[in-house]
Amino acid sequence: MNIDQALLDIIVCPDCHGGLTAEGEELVCSGCGLAYPVRDDIPVLLVDEARKPA
Repeated sequence: MNIDQALLDIIVCPDCHGGLTAEGEELVCSGCGLAYPVRDDIPVLLVDEARKPA
């Protein structure tokens, strides 16, 4: 995944507004745990597309 750090510093989870961290090919919310996919280096920040925490 190749996402600019400046972008990661300003985007937040659309569900709970928690911070996001890059883990593999996903962005994982530190608040609610939702994991958002990254497709072609573009974060897909749609709650319906997010993977629920285990």
